Amino acid sequence: MVSAQYVDGRQEKRVENYTKFWQKDFGKEGDVDNQNRVESYTDVVNGYYDGATELYEYGWAQSFHFSRFYKGEAFAASLARHEHYLAAQMSLRPGMRVLDVGCGVGGPAREIARFADVNIVGLNNNDFQIQRARKYTKRAGLEHQVSFAKGDFMKLSEQFGENSFDAVYAIEATVHAPTWEGVYGEIMKVLKPGGVFGVYEWCMTDAWDPTIPAHKELAHAIEFGNGIPEMRHLKKAREAMVNVGFTIEHEEDLAERPDEVPWYYPLEGDIWKAQTAWDYFTVWRMSWSGKLVSHTAIRFMEMLNLLPKGTYDVGESLKVAADALVKGGQTKLFTPMYLAICRKPTLSTS
Repeated sequence: MVSAQYVDGRQEKRVENYTKFWQKDFGKEGDVDNQNRVESYTDVVNGYYDGATELYEYGWAQSFHFSRFYKGEAFAASLARHEHYLAAQMSLRPGMRVLDVGCGVGGPAREIARFADVNIVGLNNNDFQIQRARKYTKRAGLEHQVSFAKGDFMKLSEQFGENSFDAVYAIEATVHAPTWEGVYGEIMKVLKPGGVFGVYEWCMTDAWDPTIPAHKELAHAIEFGNGIPEMRHLKKAREAMVNVGFTIEHEEDLAERPDEVPWYYPLEGDIWKAQTAWDYFTVWRMSWSGKLVSHTAIRFMEMLNLLPKGTYDVGESLKVAADALVKGGQTKLFTPMYLAICRKPTLSTS
Protein backbone atom coordinates (compact mmCIF):
# COMPACT_ATOMS: atom_id res chain seq x y z
CA MET A 1 0.00 0.00 0.00
CA VAL A 2 1.37 3.42 -1.02
CA SER A 3 1.76 5.90 1.83
CA ALA A 4 -0.38 9.04 1.52
CA GLN A 5 1.63 12.19 0.86
CA TYR A 6 -0.26 15.30 1.93
CA VAL A 7 0.00 18.58 0.05
CA ASP A 8 1.27 20.22 3.24
CA GLY A 9 4.26 17.85 3.35
CA ARG A 10 3.08 15.34 5.94
CA GLN A 11 3.58 11.66 5.18
CA GLU A 12 1.05 9.27 6.61
CA LYS A 13 3.33 6.24 6.80
CA ARG A 14 5.96 7.89 8.97
CA VAL A 15 3.28 9.21 11.35
CA GLU A 16 1.78 5.73 11.54
CA ASN A 17 5.20 4.15 12.16
CA TYR A 18 6.35 6.60 14.84
CA THR A 19 5.34 4.64 17.94
CA LYS A 20 6.90 1.46 16.54
CA PHE A 21 10.39 2.79 17.31
CA TRP A 22 9.79 2.01 21.02
CA GLN A 23 8.88 -1.10 22.96
CA LYS A 24 5.38 -0.92 24.44
CA ASP A 25 6.95 -1.72 27.80
CA PHE A 26 9.74 0.85 28.39
CA GLY A 27 11.28 -1.55 30.88
CA LYS A 28 12.13 -3.85 27.96
CA GLU A 29 13.98 -1.17 25.99
CA GLY A 30 17.48 -2.26 25.03
CA ASP A 31 20.59 -0.91 23.32
CA VAL A 32 19.35 -2.22 19.96
CA ASP A 33 16.20 -0.10 20.25
CA ASN A 34 18.25 2.97 21.12
CA GLN A 35 20.63 2.40 18.24
CA ASN A 36 17.76 1.94 15.79
CA ARG A 37 16.27 5.29 16.79
CA VAL A 38 19.60 7.07 16.60
CA GLU A 39 20.30 5.68 13.13
CA SER A 40 16.74 6.53 12.01
CA TYR A 41 16.62 9.94 13.69
CA THR A 42 15.18 11.67 10.61
CA ASP A 43 12.22 9.28 10.45
CA VAL A 44 11.72 9.44 14.23
CA VAL A 45 11.69 13.24 14.35
CA ASN A 46 9.65 13.78 11.17
CA GLY A 47 7.11 11.11 12.10
CA TYR A 48 6.64 12.77 15.45
CA TYR A 49 6.29 16.33 14.17
CA ASP A 50 4.06 15.38 11.24
CA GLY A 51 1.64 14.14 13.88
CA ALA A 52 2.33 16.52 16.77
CA THR A 53 2.82 19.98 15.24
CA GLU A 54 -0.84 21.02 15.12
CA LEU A 55 -1.33 19.57 18.60
CA TYR A 56 1.58 21.69 19.87
CA GLU A 57 0.10 24.81 18.33
CA TYR A 58 -3.34 24.09 19.77
CA GLY A 59 -2.19 22.99 23.21
CA TRP A 60 0.86 25.21 23.69
CA ALA A 61 1.88 27.97 21.27
CA GLN A 62 3.87 28.63 18.09
CA SER A 63 6.99 28.56 20.27
CA PHE A 64 7.65 24.90 21.05
CA HIS A 65 9.62 25.27 24.27
CA PHE A 66 9.39 25.63 28.03
CA SER A 67 10.23 28.72 30.06
CA ARG A 68 10.60 30.04 33.57
CA PHE A 69 7.74 31.87 35.30
CA TYR A 70 7.55 34.55 37.90
CA LYS A 71 4.43 34.87 40.04
CA GLY A 72 1.57 36.31 37.99
CA GLU A 73 3.41 36.13 34.66
CA ALA A 74 1.29 35.31 31.63
CA PHE A 75 2.15 32.17 29.67
CA ALA A 76 2.86 34.03 26.40
CA ALA A 77 4.98 36.63 28.19
CA SER A 78 7.05 33.89 29.81
CA LEU A 79 7.78 32.25 26.45
CA ALA A 80 8.86 35.58 24.97
CA ARG A 81 11.02 36.43 27.99
CA HIS A 82 12.81 33.09 27.65
CA GLU A 83 13.63 33.91 24.02
CA HIS A 84 14.69 37.47 24.86
CA TYR A 85 16.95 36.18 27.63
CA LEU A 86 18.79 33.92 25.20
CA ALA A 87 19.20 36.75 22.68
CA ALA A 88 20.49 39.05 25.41
CA GLN A 89 22.94 36.46 26.75
CA MET A 90 24.24 35.99 23.20
CA SER A 91 24.57 39.79 22.79
CA LEU A 92 22.74 39.72 19.45
CA ARG A 93 22.99 43.04 17.61
CA PRO A 94 21.04 44.65 14.74
CA GLY A 95 22.02 43.38 11.31
CA MET A 96 23.61 40.12 12.46
CA ARG A 97 22.99 37.04 10.31
CA VAL A 98 21.70 34.37 12.68
CA LEU A 99 20.85 30.69 12.21
CA ASP A 100 18.01 29.08 14.18
CA VAL A 101 18.77 25.34 14.28
CA GLY A 102 15.54 23.36 14.50
CA CYS A 103 13.19 26.32 14.17
CA GLY A 104 9.80 24.60 14.47
CA VAL A 105 7.08 26.83 13.00
CA GLY A 106 9.24 29.91 13.59
CA GLY A 107 7.80 31.34 16.79
CA PRO A 108 11.16 32.07 18.46
CA ALA A 109 12.71 33.28 15.18
CA ARG A 110 10.00 35.89 14.73
CA GLU A 111 10.19 37.00 18.36
CA ILE A 112 13.99 37.26 18.40
CA ALA A 113 14.04 39.04 15.04
CA ARG A 114 11.74 41.71 16.46
CA PHE A 115 13.57 41.90 19.78
CA ALA A 116 17.16 42.07 18.51
CA ASP A 117 16.57 43.38 14.95
CA VAL A 118 18.64 40.56 13.46
CA ASN A 119 18.21 38.61 10.22
CA ILE A 120 17.35 34.98 10.90
CA VAL A 121 17.47 31.83 8.79
CA GLY A 122 15.39 29.08 10.35
CA LEU A 123 16.50 25.53 9.56
CA ASN A 124 14.07 22.63 9.69
CA ASN A 125 13.95 19.16 8.16
CA ASN A 126 10.15 18.94 8.27
CA ASP A 127 8.21 20.20 5.24
CA PHE A 128 4.96 20.60 7.16
CA GLN A 129 6.54 22.89 9.75
CA ILE A 130 8.41 24.93 7.13
CA GLN A 131 5.18 25.65 5.25
CA ARG A 132 3.50 26.80 8.44
CA ALA A 133 6.54 28.86 9.48
CA ARG A 134 6.53 30.73 6.17
CA LYS A 135 2.77 31.37 6.38
CA TYR A 136 2.98 32.79 9.91
CA THR A 137 6.05 34.86 9.08
CA LYS A 138 4.39 36.44 6.04
CA ARG A 139 1.31 37.17 8.14
CA ALA A 140 3.58 38.92 10.68
CA GLY A 141 5.20 41.00 7.93
CA LEU A 142 8.66 39.61 8.69
CA GLU A 143 9.35 37.65 5.50
CA HIS A 144 12.19 40.03 4.55
CA GLN A 145 13.89 39.54 7.93
CA VAL A 146 13.13 35.88 8.71
CA SER A 147 13.48 33.09 6.13
CA PHE A 148 13.38 29.31 6.31
CA ALA A 149 15.36 26.51 4.70
CA LYS A 150 14.88 22.78 4.67
CA GLY A 151 17.97 20.89 5.75
CA ASP A 152 19.65 18.41 8.07
CA PHE A 153 21.38 19.96 11.08
CA MET A 154 24.01 17.24 10.81
CA LYS A 155 25.03 18.70 7.42
CA LEU A 156 24.98 22.45 8.03
CA SER A 157 28.35 23.19 6.42
CA GLU A 158 27.33 21.40 3.22
CA GLN A 159 24.23 23.55 2.94
CA PHE A 160 25.46 26.96 4.07
CA GLY A 161 29.24 26.79 3.79
CA GLU A 162 31.73 27.45 6.56
CA ASN A 163 31.98 30.80 8.38
CA SER A 164 28.50 31.86 7.21
CA PHE A 165 26.75 33.16 10.34
CA ASP A 166 27.51 35.73 13.03
CA ALA A 167 25.52 33.71 15.56
CA VAL A 168 23.65 30.43 15.89
CA TYR A 169 21.07 29.40 18.45
CA ALA A 170 19.05 26.27 19.17
CA ILE A 171 16.05 26.17 21.49
CA GLU A 172 15.25 22.66 22.73
CA ALA A 173 16.06 21.27 19.28
CA THR A 174 19.50 19.67 19.20
CA VAL A 175 18.32 16.96 21.61
CA HIS A 176 16.87 15.38 18.45
CA ALA A 177 20.37 14.94 16.97
CA PRO A 178 21.92 11.46 16.85
CA THR A 179 25.02 12.88 18.56
CA TRP A 180 25.73 16.21 20.20
CA GLU A 181 29.28 16.25 18.89
CA GLY A 182 27.93 15.92 15.36
CA VAL A 183 25.46 18.79 15.50
CA TYR A 184 27.64 21.07 17.65
CA GLY A 185 30.54 20.41 15.29
CA GLU A 186 28.43 21.51 12.32
CA ILE A 187 27.36 24.63 14.19
CA MET A 188 31.01 25.39 14.88
CA LYS A 189 31.79 25.14 11.17
CA VAL A 190 29.08 27.54 9.95
CA LEU A 191 29.89 30.16 12.60
CA LYS A 192 32.28 32.92 11.66
CA PRO A 193 35.47 33.09 13.78
CA GLY A 194 34.52 34.74 17.05
CA GLY A 195 30.86 33.89 16.50
CA VAL A 196 28.51 32.96 19.34
CA PHE A 197 26.37 29.87 19.86
CA GLY A 198 23.54 29.88 22.38
CA VAL A 199 21.48 26.85 23.32
CA TYR A 200 18.70 25.70 25.61
CA GLU A 201 19.34 21.96 25.79
CA TRP A 202 17.17 19.09 27.01
CA CYS A 203 19.22 16.86 29.31
CA MET A 204 19.00 14.30 32.04
CA THR A 205 20.65 15.94 35.04
CA ASP A 206 23.64 14.63 36.94
CA ALA A 207 21.19 13.16 39.48
CA TRP A 208 19.92 10.77 36.79
CA ASP A 209 21.40 7.28 37.01
CA PRO A 210 20.65 4.99 34.03
CA THR A 211 21.49 1.92 36.13
CA ILE A 212 18.35 2.59 38.16
CA PRO A 213 15.42 1.04 36.23
CA ALA A 214 12.96 3.79 37.21
CA HIS A 215 15.38 6.47 35.99
CA LYS A 216 15.92 4.69 32.70
CA GLU A 217 12.19 4.23 32.14
CA LEU A 218 11.65 7.93 32.80
CA ALA A 219 14.18 8.81 30.10
CA HIS A 220 12.48 6.45 27.62
CA ALA A 221 9.09 7.98 28.41
CA ILE A 222 10.49 11.45 27.66
CA GLU A 223 11.97 10.14 24.40
CA PHE A 224 8.77 8.43 23.33
CA GLY A 225 6.57 11.41 24.10
CA ASN A 226 8.78 13.97 22.39
CA GLY A 227 10.29 12.36 19.28
CA ILE A 228 13.77 12.05 20.77
CA PRO A 229 16.08 9.22 19.65
CA GLU A 230 18.07 9.19 22.90
CA MET A 231 18.14 11.26 26.10
CA ARG A 232 21.61 12.00 27.46
CA HIS A 233 23.36 13.40 30.53
CA LEU A 234 23.88 17.15 30.85
CA LYS A 235 27.60 16.56 31.33
CA LYS A 236 27.75 14.99 27.86
CA ALA A 237 26.37 18.18 26.31
CA ARG A 238 29.07 20.19 28.06
CA GLU A 239 31.76 17.72 26.99
CA ALA A 240 30.56 17.78 23.38
CA MET A 241 30.75 21.58 23.20
CA VAL A 242 34.31 21.57 24.46
CA ASN A 243 35.32 18.60 22.30
CA VAL A 244 34.32 20.36 19.06
CA GLY A 245 36.33 23.45 20.04
CA PHE A 246 33.88 25.84 21.68
CA THR A 247 34.79 28.01 24.64
CA ILE A 248 31.89 27.98 27.11
CA GLU A 249 31.51 31.54 28.35
CA HIS A 250 28.44 30.94 30.48
CA GLU A 251 26.41 27.90 31.49
CA GLU A 252 23.57 27.31 33.88
CA ASP A 253 20.67 24.94 34.37
CA LEU A 254 17.87 27.48 34.65
CA ALA A 255 15.57 24.81 36.07
CA GLU A 256 17.70 24.96 39.22
CA ARG A 257 16.63 28.55 39.92
CA PRO A 258 14.43 28.73 43.04
CA ASP A 259 11.31 29.84 41.15
CA GLU A 260 8.04 29.88 43.06
CA VAL A 261 6.21 28.79 39.89
CA PRO A 262 7.92 25.76 38.26
CA TRP A 263 8.58 25.59 34.53
CA TYR A 264 6.38 22.51 34.17
CA TYR A 265 3.25 23.92 35.84
CA PRO A 266 1.19 24.23 32.59
CA LEU A 267 1.62 20.48 32.01
CA GLU A 268 0.08 19.64 35.38
CA GLY A 269 -3.35 20.65 34.08
CA ASP A 270 -4.39 22.30 37.35
CA ILE A 271 -6.41 25.37 36.35
CA TRP A 272 -6.09 26.79 39.86
CA LYS A 273 -2.38 27.29 39.17
CA ALA A 274 -2.99 29.44 36.08
CA GLN A 275 -1.12 32.70 36.55
CA THR A 276 -3.55 34.90 34.63
CA ALA A 277 -7.20 34.60 33.60
CA TRP A 278 -6.11 34.27 29.96
CA ASP A 279 -4.05 31.20 30.85
CA TYR A 280 -6.96 29.17 32.25
CA PHE A 281 -7.70 27.75 28.81
CA THR A 282 -4.04 26.89 28.19
CA VAL A 283 -3.82 24.98 31.45
CA TRP A 284 -7.26 23.38 30.98
CA ARG A 285 -6.14 21.87 27.67
CA MET A 286 -3.58 19.85 29.67
CA SER A 287 -6.15 18.69 32.24
CA TRP A 288 -7.85 15.28 32.04
CA SER A 289 -11.03 16.83 30.62
CA GLY A 290 -9.09 18.99 28.15
CA LYS A 291 -7.16 15.96 26.92
CA LEU A 292 -10.37 13.94 26.64
CA VAL A 293 -11.98 16.58 24.43
CA SER A 294 -8.99 17.14 22.17
CA HIS A 295 -8.01 13.50 21.79
CA THR A 296 -11.59 12.44 21.07
CA ALA A 297 -11.71 15.09 18.36
CA ILE A 298 -8.41 13.82 16.94
CA ARG A 299 -9.73 10.26 16.78
CA PHE A 300 -12.81 11.33 14.81
CA MET A 301 -10.79 13.57 12.47
CA GLU A 302 -8.42 10.68 11.77
CA MET A 303 -11.37 8.39 11.07
CA LEU A 304 -12.66 10.96 8.55
CA ASN A 305 -9.18 11.13 6.92
CA LEU A 306 -8.81 14.77 7.93
CA LEU A 307 -5.59 13.84 9.74
CA PRO A 308 -2.91 11.27 8.79
CA LYS A 309 -3.35 7.80 10.25
CA GLY A 310 -1.24 7.56 13.38
CA THR A 311 -1.95 11.13 14.54
CA TYR A 312 -4.10 9.84 17.40
CA ASP A 313 -1.27 7.55 18.57
CA VAL A 314 1.20 10.45 18.44
CA GLY A 315 -1.33 12.44 20.47
CA GLU A 316 -1.45 9.65 23.01
CA SER A 317 2.34 9.79 23.23
CA LEU A 318 2.00 13.45 24.23
CA LYS A 319 0.08 12.31 27.32
CA VAL A 320 3.05 10.12 28.21
CA ALA A 321 5.31 13.11 27.59
CA ALA A 322 3.38 15.41 29.91
CA ASP A 323 3.46 12.94 32.81
CA ALA A 324 7.14 12.12 32.29
CA LEU A 325 8.22 15.76 32.00
CA VAL A 326 6.36 16.76 35.15
CA LYS A 327 7.90 13.83 37.01
CA GLY A 328 11.34 14.66 35.62
CA GLY A 329 10.96 18.26 36.75
CA GLN A 330 9.68 17.38 40.20
CA THR A 331 12.47 14.89 40.84
CA LYS A 332 15.13 17.14 39.26
CA LEU A 333 16.19 14.26 36.99
CA PHE A 334 15.45 16.23 33.81
CA THR A 335 15.89 19.79 32.58
CA PRO A 336 14.65 21.44 29.37
CA MET A 337 16.72 24.55 29.94
CA TYR A 338 20.41 23.88 30.32
CA LEU A 339 21.69 27.19 28.98
CA ALA A 340 25.13 27.43 27.40
CA ILE A 341 26.67 30.42 25.66
CA CYS A 342 29.67 29.33 23.61
CA ARG A 343 32.25 31.13 21.48
CA LYS A 344 34.09 29.96 18.39
CA PRO A 345 37.76 30.92 18.64
CA THR A 346 38.67 34.05 16.71
CA LEU A 347 41.42 32.12 14.96
CA SER A 348 40.00 28.71 14.05
CA THR A 349 42.11 25.77 15.19
CA SER A 350 40.47 23.42 12.68
